Amino acid sequence: MSAAPILARPKLSAAIALLSSAGLPTGDLTQQHFDCFFYTGPEAAPDGLVGLELLGDVALLRSLVVADGLRGAGAGARLLAHAESQARARGVKTLYLLTTTAESFFARHGYASTDRDGAPPVIRATREFSGICPASSAFMRKLLQA
Repeated sequence: MSAAPILARPKLSAAIALLSSAGLPTGDLTQQHFDCFFYTGPEAAPDGLVGLELLGDVALLRSLVVADGLRGAGAGARLLAHAESQARARGVKTLYLLTTTAESFFARHGYASTDRDGAPPVIRATREFSGICPASSAFMRKLLQA
């Protein structure tokens, strides 16, 4: 059986339901954010989701989530690779993220912990960096190859 296709622009309500089920923040998300969000599964009830907040040549990776029963089967890695490919295609050179629970997952995929004080100003200005994610979140980055 082949892997489910990765689609663009999930429905806001369905995406928020999946993110909420995993305890991820949704307070700042609007339909406009979902122009750079990708999902797998049914449109009305996606089973995996990842997003990008594009900020010039840097971007913030947002909301990587896979439904409970499907974790560990590679869907998260597929979504992450897709988001990285989309970021590269849009001229992003460095991808940043904040996580409280998945630092080891991202480290396995080439992300390195970095000092929050060194975050670019456009990353610092995002709601996720400046207030939604706790200061105790791991701040990580990955340099994208051309």
